[in-house]
Amino acid sequence: MKHIDLSRGRISVQVNQQHSHWDLDDLLDFAERINPKRAFLFVSKVLGKHIPVAPSVMQRSYADLTRLIPTDLQGPICVIGMAETAVGLGAGVYRELKKIHGQNAIFLTTTRHPVSTLPTLGLFLEEHSHAQDQFILTSHDQAKHQQVIHAKTLVLVDDEISTGKTFKNLINSLKNSGLENVERIILVTLVNWAEQHLATEDLEIPIEVISLLQGHWQWQSNNQNIQIDMPDVSATHQQAQKIIAPNDWGREPCYLECSAWSHVKINKPNEKILVLGSGEFSWIPFLIAEQLEQQGAETYFSSTTRSPIMQGHAIESICSFTDNYGLNIPNFAYNVKHQHFDRVLLVIETKKDSVDPSLFEQIKNLEVVSYEP
Repeated sequence: MKHIDLSRGRISVQVNQQHSHWDLDDLLDFAERINPKRAFLFVSKVLGKHIPVAPSVMQRSYADLTRLIPTDLQGPICVIGMAETAVGLGAGVYRELKKIHGQNAIFLTTTRHPVSTLPTLGLFLEEHSHAQDQFILTSHDQAKHQQVIHAKTLVLVDDEISTGKTFKNLINSLKNSGLENVERIILVTLVNWAEQHLATEDLEIPIEVISLLQGHWQWQSNNQNIQIDMPDVSATHQQAQKIIAPNDWGREPCYLECSAWSHVKINKPNEKILVLGSGEFSWIPFLIAEQLEQQGAETYFSSTTRSPIMQGHAIESICSFTDNYGLNIPNFAYNVKHQHFDRVLLVIETKKDSVDPSLFEQIKNLEVVSYEP
């Protein structure tokens, strides 16, 4: 049992099973949420969200997770990554699954950025989140839409499972949206804290859970009356800053045929580069980071987020700025400011001038990389 003391109490975690290549300290650190509903946060060391990590390490987690998934999945298979945190994880797992199942598997992500040019398939809640509303979009391409609707196997990917309630809400939304042929559901996650206590028992569909680590946690409040000033980061309306990059990384159902933007190159071998994705827009930035690493740079990947977290424990530094979508909500980049990088590439799906100028004051050697058709 491992104990972590936070300002509002103690989180205790017990590991019951783990992958031979990954233990608790490889996968996780801890921090405090700025959220009155839940005081603690498991901070992944391999997700590339709050802690910069080498793309090759992220890829290893994708491959190891996917090897645990049964190979006898009946198609059509629909793989869904949960926004914003598990968009990249979902894409990474799908990329591995596609090697086995080809286009019998299709990929999409949930989103908090509804796009006026895409039809909405469903809406559901992530109840413990700072931004509860999530959308599922579909495609005007009827073949892709029908492949989602007729899915027999759902592979749902998130970075962690605490209770399974978010998955249950997603599954119910999908059923209400017309997915009536689902016979099997695989939940894929880096860390499963729910074990046998998933809140999905009344779904009447067989559910299997795949994870690199499983165990349970206990929270013991110290009843400290601490003022929690939680910023409002819940906006999901159509953004004022237009998305100019394609939605071909999963916001629209796809076969993930997108690739790294070719105009991003290293300047010299062994330069230390951080590639920052922006919110949900993380898979293309990851592909860019992977490409730079393969070109010989010392490369790390992370992403901005709308998740408000206190400084301390796993969070050594915080950059705070306004989002690039014109929603006027706070965004954050964690564990960047205190480190030195030769270049920090912020990769965005909006125009270059959508970036808050204050970010250039907070991050040294910052470059903005935007879509170039």
